[in-house]
Parts: sequence; C-alpha cells; structure tokens
Amino acid sequence: MRKFYLIFGLFIWTFAAWSQVTISPYPFSVNEEITITVDANSADTDCNGFSNPSKVYIHSGIGTDSDAWGLAVVGNWGQDDGVGQMTDNGDGTWSITFVPQDYYGLSTTEAEQATKMGMVFRNESGTQEFKDNSCADFFFDVGSFQLQLNSPTDNLTLLSPGESLSISATSSLAADFTLTANGSLLDSANGVASYSFNHTNITENTQYTLEATNGTDVITRNFMVVVNVVEETVPTGMLDGINLDPLDDTHATLVLYAPGKEVVHLIGDFNNWTLDDNYLLKKDSAQDRFWIELTGLTPQYNHMYQYVVDGAITVADPYSTLILDENNDTYIDNVTFPDLPAYPSGDTSHAVTVLRTGDPEYAWTNTGFVSPAKTDLVIYELLVRDFDVLHSFDAIRARLDYLQTLGINAIELMPVSEFDGNESWGYNPSFHMALDKYYGTPDALKQLIDECHGRGMAVFLDVVYNHATGQNPYYRLWNTDNGGYGGQAADDSPFFNPVATHTYSVFNDFDHSQQATRDYVKRTSQYWIDEFHVDGFRWDLTKGFTQNCTSSDESCTGSYQADRVEVLKLYADYQWEADPDFYVIFEHLGTNEEETEWAEYRLDEGKGIMLWNNLNGVYNEATMGWNDSSDFSQVSYLEHNWTTPSNIAYMESHDEERLMYKNLNYGNASGDYNIQTLSTALDRMALAGAFHFTVPGPKMIWQFGELGYDYSIEYNGRTGNKPILWEYFDDADRKALYDTWKDLITLSVGENIFETSDFTLDVGNSSGLKAIHLTDTSAGTDEVGYVTIIGNFGVESQQINPAFQETGVWYEFLENNLKYVVTDVNKAITLAPGEYRIFGNNPSSLFPNDNPPDEDSDGVVDANDICPGTTLGATVNVDGCEVFSLPEDNFTVIASSETCRGSNNGSIEVTALEALSYTASLSGTSVEFSQSTIFENLSAGTYELCITVAGQADYEQCFDLAITEPEALSVYSSLDNSANLLTLELNGGTFYKVQLNDQSFLTDNSSIELKLDQSVNKISVSTDVDCQGKFEETFLLSDRASAYPNPIVNSGTVSLDLGKEVEVPMTVQVFNLSGRLLYSSQRDVLYGKLDVDLSPYSNGMYLVKVFGKDVAHEFKIIKQ
Repeated sequence: MRKFYLIFGLFIWTFAAWSQVTISPYPFSVNEEITITVDANSADTDCNGFSNPSKVYIHSGIGTDSDAWGLAVVGNWGQDDGVGQMTDNGDGTWSITFVPQDYYGLSTTEAEQATKMGMVFRNESGTQEFKDNSCADFFFDVGSFQLQLNSPTDNLTLLSPGESLSISATSSLAADFTLTANGSLLDSANGVASYSFNHTNITENTQYTLEATNGTDVITRNFMVVVNVVEETVPTGMLDGINLDPLDDTHATLVLYAPGKEVVHLIGDFNNWTLDDNYLLKKDSAQDRFWIELTGLTPQYNHMYQYVVDGAITVADPYSTLILDENNDTYIDNVTFPDLPAYPSGDTSHAVTVLRTGDPEYAWTNTGFVSPAKTDLVIYELLVRDFDVLHSFDAIRARLDYLQTLGINAIELMPVSEFDGNESWGYNPSFHMALDKYYGTPDALKQLIDECHGRGMAVFLDVVYNHATGQNPYYRLWNTDNGGYGGQAADDSPFFNPVATHTYSVFNDFDHSQQATRDYVKRTSQYWIDEFHVDGFRWDLTKGFTQNCTSSDESCTGSYQADRVEVLKLYADYQWEADPDFYVIFEHLGTNEEETEWAEYRLDEGKGIMLWNNLNGVYNEATMGWNDSSDFSQVSYLEHNWTTPSNIAYMESHDEERLMYKNLNYGNASGDYNIQTLSTALDRMALAGAFHFTVPGPKMIWQFGELGYDYSIEYNGRTGNKPILWEYFDDADRKALYDTWKDLITLSVGENIFETSDFTLDVGNSSGLKAIHLTDTSAGTDEVGYVTIIGNFGVESQQINPAFQETGVWYEFLENNLKYVVTDVNKAITLAPGEYRIFGNNPSSLFPNDNPPDEDSDGVVDANDICPGTTLGATVNVDGCEVFSLPEDNFTVIASSETCRGSNNGSIEVTALEALSYTASLSGTSVEFSQSTIFENLSAGTYELCITVAGQADYEQCFDLAITEPEALSVYSSLDNSANLLTLELNGGTFYKVQLNDQSFLTDNSSIELKLDQSVNKISVSTDVDCQGKFEETFLLSDRASAYPNPIVNSGTVSLDLGKEVEVPMTVQVFNLSGRLLYSSQRDVLYGKLDVDLSPYSNGMYLVKVFGKDVAHEFKIIKQ
C-alpha cells in the first residue's frame, strides 16, 4: 500500500486539540462557553515567534469547512486595543474565555452554518506571532457532534489490485453509520460511537463516502482508493496546458506539470463535475506530468474544466487562457465581455478553465508594422480601468486619435493578465497566461493592438513575474494551507520560495532558479507575443529575481546580484526567440552596474535591454520652483555612461506622485508669480516638457499628465479608482499644455538632431536656470545642426547666458520658426519665471515659417529693403540701410540721491563700454567725455540726460532720471496708560535707533510697542542719517484717568477726569488721526478736571493729549 500525506481537517477527542493550543470543552457547540489556552513556550510548532511576550492576543475567525474565517473575524492586527487580549496564567500559558456565537456576533443563520474556527496568536504590536507548523493557521471544528476519520488518514490511497483498505472512524456522540463505494451501499452500523470496516480485494478505483447521522446532524467524510493510474509518456510536441488539434476540432490534449503528485482527475461540464475514472489522467513519471486526451468536444462551445490533484486540491489549468471566477464575473457587463460564460455555481468552487476549439483565428490587418526606433519612443502608460469609464480595450481603441495626435508611438498597458478581483492595478496576478475579462475579450485586445499598429504605435504589456497570488494553481498545489490561498509555499514547491529572497516581497515569491519557474515564464510570456502580437514587455520589480538575499536585507537586494543578471538575460532571450525585434524593458531602479550589463546585452545584434529611469522627484522639485534639488541630468543616457539611449526616462508613472498635485499644493511663489495658481502650475508642466522630450532617448508619459492631471496618487487610496476627467481637454489652459507637449514630441521625434550623441545638459544650477545644447555634425547646410534650449525654473526673472554654438540667424521652432539674430553667442537673455525658449540654427520644416522674406535678416522685408546685404545684427532704418548704433548696454548710468533734504549733493555718473568722443547734456550743462563722466551737486528732482557721439549727427540716446531726497523723520506716539504701553509709528528711515530711558536698540520695523515701567519715561528716536532729525519726548505714567462723554453726541465738549487734583497749568493738545496738530494751549486744572471743546472740528476720531509735571495722559475721543 502506498499513501501520500495531505493535511486533513481532523481532530482528537481530548481536552487539547493541539498540544500547543487547547480548547475546553472540546468538542463544543457554537453557543457554548469555551476557554482557549495557548502555550507561549511550546516547541511543538516550528512557527513560534514568541519571546517572553508581555501581552498575548488571539486573532481569530469563524466560518465553514471551506473558509474558516468566512463568517466573522475578531482582532485588529498590530493594535494593542484589548480586542482579543488573553489572560496571563503565570505559567507560560495564556487563556481567553467566550461564547463563539456572541464573541463573533453571529446571527442564528450564521451560527447554524459555522463549522470551523481559525486562529493565530501575536504580541501586542504584532511583531511576534505564533502559528502551527510551516506557519499555517490553527483550525478547529465547531459543533458538539463531530466525526473523526481515523483510517485511512489520507484523502487518497494508492493500492495494488487485490489489496485491502481498513476503514475506521469515531464520533463524539452515538451515531448511525453508512459506508458507500462508488455510490453503492457497502456497510452500515447503528447507534455506535466507534465504527470500523475492512474492504478486501479492491480491484478498481473506488470513491468512498462515510456518513454519520445523529438526529438531524449529518457529517460526511469522502476518501478514495486508486488502483489504476496508467503510466504513459506524454505525446511528442505536447506543451503544458491546452493543446488543440489543428486537424480535429473535437479533440484536445491537456498536460499538467505536477511533480510529487500521485493522481490527477479531470472534472468539468463533460462529466458533471464529478470524479470519474474515465477522466483519470495518465502519468508520465519521467517528466513529472499528467495528461489526458479529450474527444467528442463540441467546436466553438465553452467547455469548462478543473484538475483534482490527489483527490484533494481542485485547481484550474495553470496555463488557462480564460478563466471563470464565481465571485467577480457577475460584475463584468455584457458590453465589455459579450456572452461571458456563466460560472458553474453549485458544481464546483475556485477558478474554472474555459476550453474552446474550432474558433477561427483572428485576421490581422496590419502585418507590416515597423516598430519605432528605441530613441524615438514616446510611451503612454495607462491603466485601462482609469482611462475611460468603460474600462475596456474597445474604449482605448476609440480614443486612439487623441493619443496619435499627441504624438504617442507606443502604449504601455498596466497588467492585463488575470488578477484577483476586478478593480486593481493588476500587480496581483493569478493566471499569467489568461486575459483579465474586466477589460474585454481576447479579440478586443487584438483589435486594439492591430489598430495601434496601423497607426504606427507599438503596444507594450506590463508583466509581473516576481510573484503570484494565492489563487495561482502552482502555488496552491504546494503550500502550507492545504491547497488554499493562504499560508506560504511548501519547501518542496518547484515554483515558489517559502520566504521571499529579497526585500520587496508581495504575495508569493517566485524562485527563478528553478527550471519549472523558468519554463513557466517562457511558456506564458511567449504566448502573449505569439497570440497577441504585442511588441514589448515592461518587467515589474526585477529586483526580486534573485535568490541571494533575505526579506530584510535591502543592501543585498539593492546591490549587484549575478544570479539576477543572468536569469533576466535568459528571459530576454526567451522574448527575442519569439520576436527578434521585441522591446525588453526592466523596472529595476537599481545599481548602474547591473543596469549597464543589461543595457549592453546583445547590443551588437541590435538588441539590448531598456531600463525604467525614474526622475519624478527632481523634475517635480524643478516644476515647484525649489531648485536646490532639481538636477535631472540623469535623464541623459550619457550620464549613465551608456553608449545607447537605453533609459526610458519619465517624470510621472503609475507609481509616482502627480507633478501637478505638488505644484498646486507646494509650489513656490514670489510676488504675483505663484506656482500654486492653476494656469502657472500648467505653464511649469510645459517648461518641464521642454527639458524632457528634447533630451535624446525614449520617454514615457503617465496617463493625463499631458492635461495636468492633479489628483494625488493617494486619492481614494494609492491603487484606488481615480476620477476620469476627459473634460480637462475642454479647458483652454490644459489644452494648451497638451498642444505644447504635442509640439515638443513632434520636434523631438521628427528632427534628426534629437538622436545625436553630441549634447550637454546644464541643469544643476540652484538658481533654476537650465540649458541644453545639441549638435549634429552630420546635418546638411539646410538642416538643423545646432539646438540651444534655455529655461528659467526659478520664480523671478533672471538673465541667462545662452552660449549659442555660433553666431548667425537662429530660429525659435515653437514660435513658427521666428528669427533671432545672434551676434554675440554669450549675450545674456532675460527669462521671465517659467519661461523657456528653443532655438535652432535652421528653421524646422515640422512647423510653419511665418518669417516674411528678409534675406539679410535686418527686420526690413526684401520688397522694402533698398540696402540689401547689410551686416548681420546691424541697426538699420526703415529702408533697410545701416545706421550708426551702439550696443544696448553700452552706457551704464547711476543716479545717486541727496543724503539729506536740501543738501543738494545728488549726482549722476555715466560710464561707456566703447571709448568714443561723447557729449553728455544735463539740464543745459554739457560735458565731453570718452569713457566716463559725473554730474555732481544736484538737487532733488527729475532730469533728462542725453548723449551724442561726435561725427554721428543722427545718434542720440537719452535717459530719464530722478534724484530723490530722504523723508524727514516722523514719529506718531500713542500711550495706553492703563496697560503702561507706548506705541510708536515710525516713518522716514530705513533703520531706527530707539532709546528708552537708559536702554537702546535698532529696528527696521515701522511700528513698535514699548512697555513702560517707570513713572517718567524719556524716549528718543533717530535714523542712520543725522540730518533727518531726532524725536525726543517724555511720557509720564499717572493714576486713573477718564473722559466723558465718549463718544460725544450732542455737544462738542468732553470732560477729562485726570484722577487727582492738579493746580498747576497743563498743556492740552488735540490731533487728528493723521497726526496733524489741531489745537495746543496751556490750561488750568481744577480739582483734577478739565473740559476740552471739540465743537470746531468735524465728526471723527481725535487724540487728546494732556501733560504737565509728573502727569501725562492720552485720550481717543470719538465725535459723532
């Protein structure tokens, strides 16, 4: 007798269900109080991560046999919130007591459905966890009536013909037992808790059902015996998966690779989804494969099937090209995928493979497609789900005009192979060879690719071979979750690592050192090339393709790994084997050493691997106007020390923050220029485009970047659905950005100079001034041989040295080839913030040439030019004849103002670059000079300075100048007697020296507050210019004082109560709000009271000051 091991949901009639975890009582009903105890020090599991925990939590769920967590889950992983906290028993064990129905909040219906509980244990932070062997969850049966199958212990037993099978079982309560074999009654026993039977002389494959009945409760255990597995070699030429017969549409051969497995059955619509020996696969032990020939198939019919492996694990074909999903297919509408077959609900579970024969092959119409040169690639990365509300290949095809007009010549689709769920980025692949139905039919994808080829556009697919989800059949066949979706890969898995060998682990990590994995990658990747005519793959997360590191060692993962280099070269070879011109692209984002080796791989054959080049951060710093960290020179492949443009540079991708979001939220500003304003933020995107698309080499755009999409990547969750805003195209400012990028792409792809290797970037200046220079030495006399690009990424106007490569007439391509005369290659050009200019030494035929006929480029059209052939850059008159001129910056004129009011010591100084015989005239005074002169002793006022040149009667250059004088110092004071606070308003100076009693300080504030702490306070204020004068005053703090009435309504007199009797005269002053003195007089005070008449003045607010020896008061009086 031969048996194989399979973890089976059995239990033991004892207090303890497992030695490390016990439940009392056991068995138990769902509405019965139980106590769960865990031994934190147990060595009976190889997955005890506890190390003297201070707290222990249970994270548990309740459900059915197929999903122990399906009805309810209690626990918040990693949270120390008391939910599921256990009690320390003081002996290394921890316990918790509850009634399952109450603890999990089950309804009556759910309580009746509950048959299984799952649980794991952790410390308060979740950094330590305690699980069963191989880090599987603990599972326990629910219900007071339970059945344990003691023999056979495995779900499937292999026997030789004529051997016997011993069958025994134990129930927790007395029960009636019946045993059937292949549907026929074999034995029965009534009212017993222990059952046994020995079946002898077994000669055929037998399906057994043991049923135990206690009242209305019935428990069934199924197991089988196989005595006839035919050993036969897989027919020649058969591949893993589905093999259609090109000569017979009713015939197909299925092949399953399953090393270490013993028996495989096929179930499907052709045998009512039941185990049937007529569909027992033959075994080829030498090749570790099982296979079966199907006959009598109906052509163009949706046959469905699954494999049942070793009688226990039901899987779809790993090489399915179309699968059905019971949980998600109902959300796929008939417009997206017409006539989608219905899932066979009630007959089976898990993914189901669709098998069709006799379908006509797709008739490709654009078979002569020539791929764009790598250096010309402009790739548009898009997520089908978020590109159009119809989320379909057909919807993309309907919008190809939009992309073609933009200048896109390659579309990169985020993963379209079958992934878990429907709403996803697609980086959770389950079936690498099946098309995800949420985006459309296989023919819809082919039509999209065919149409793209007809428009000169390549199509790339994002492929994910670093990992697979728990649904992947090859993961389910070898894992610690008994063929479920959880757990981890078993040690004998031919495909997956039990623990990831790199630091970027998600889902289940492929082991690319295994030949089985390599065969899987080859078979599935070549399928997409052959079947769908795709032109390239972008390989996701290639850092994970090593076996040399651990899940916690980033330095290892990020460094050069020879095994990773070699296996990815092998995968590149697989692709070039299918299509010699295939684009191979890695998202590696790692060391230059590794990427260089790939970039140069088979380069001599015209191949070479391309690498993603993430420049999101530095470009975004530049667009936001924060230029200390805005050096994006890595956009150039020369900066990588590569000989060919193998870096696909991008400012945005699906995985990076949107530039516009940060522009609008974090953009810099200066004065009226504010990057957080929408129109300005969009202009910054145009500026960035000018310094992106024009750098030689392939480029990539993330969807809607050309319209300034400004929703954050984190909106609705990082991978969540984003608003689809095609209305952006109707916004004039956003459409302008689209048009600018279109022009830039047209220029970079259409002009040969943008394929040159002779170019330099100056983009690291913290001022934000950036420049690019390109040279094409092979250009003809009428072709563009030089390009100079300058831009201002700062937030203020700046001058830049353009460093043109030669003097002569240049042309601004994007301004309809507007002429620009260069006589000095280093003459500074002033750029407004966000401004850029693109010059070429010849006009580009890609854009209109609006320059009127002007052969000598002097600004006078040929028809009006009576002096043709003037010197380039010369100043001419309206007839085109040269006239005397001087450079615009020939004169430097500096006006210096008076140092004091009325000092008459202003001056105007003139300096000339060229030494000639000049005459400078100022207010009737003329001075001759050759290089410099100065007019002194000038009073404040406006002046006109005019300069002439001896012998040049028609030349005169005049300047309007102003000599100013400093304002007089003025100080307005306000005393708050109750708060002992003096406020000074200062005007007339740049800096002020303030002295309060014996303390002094400097300030440039025009308003200051001084706290007075003495009864007599001497204040003085002066500026750094003595002649502006000095303010000096003494402020006295006195007792309470009041004014009545205030406001004054009917009369014009206010009575002041000064708070004490003063018989000496006091000074009374009245000021208006502008500080003008309206009234000042000596007044006698009687019994501390004083009346002030404000009737002569109009309604408003007035400041009344009263001061004398040891007394000072201020009152703000309102007259109405």
